[in-house]
Amino acid sequence: MSDDKIIDGTAREIRDPAAAARRAIPRRTWVVGALAAPVVMGAVGLSLAQGTAFQPTPVEPVAIQALAPSGAIAVKGTVAEIFGNKFVVQDGTGRALVETGRAGEDGKLVTEGEPVTVQGRFETGFLHARVLTHGDGRKVVLGPAGGPPMGSLDWAKDRIGLGPKLDLPALTASVQAAGYSDVRVTGRGPRHLDVAAKDQDGREHQLHVGFDGQVRERPARERPPV
Repeated sequence: MSDDKIIDGTAREIRDPAAAARRAIPRRTWVVGALAAPVVMGAVGLSLAQGTAFQPTPVEPVAIQALAPSGAIAVKGTVAEIFGNKFVVQDGTGRALVETGRAGEDGKLVTEGEPVTVQGRFETGFLHARVLTHGDGRKVVLGPAGGPPMGSLDWAKDRIGLGPKLDLPALTASVQAAGYSDVRVTGRGPRHLDVAAKDQDGREHQLHVGFDGQVRERPARERPPV
């Protein structure tokens, strides 16, 4: 359909600035918008659990006294003190300092005396929270959702189920075939998973696992900031 209007049997262009602006928008932008529209409007009932929604692999809590450097470890205890986006969790064996990032900047993510389970990355004396489970069972996933950048064509395809398929059992098998065990998914990129795993000597490693099954060690510069 053109932007012409039929007047007296003659097609004449409508001098509509908005129409001209629409014509000037790159086709790629319209494609992204068209793909993303069902998500925004809920027109086809798609769930955000489809596509890039991410849940780290659950891990069993350890005693706080047993905390050791790891890409995926958890503790269970009671909130003892709160300091902005950080809080202290304690159990019968000790206390640990938990960092929650932007989600906890208002200091209201947890309350003193509340029982919690915290899963995340433990480095340099901090437990960097990735999943927070409240005493009533409410679970909060902290940090970026992962996947393609929001608003990109890949993001739009991912939202409606047209993105690259994530075969978690096959990717886990690839990691195990590379000589690792205790495989725990900690994050997701556009076309890869971030994984914590142990080698044959029990040493912890952080891995980059492509959706194509390629496994490589994540260099220090690619790892999450401390």
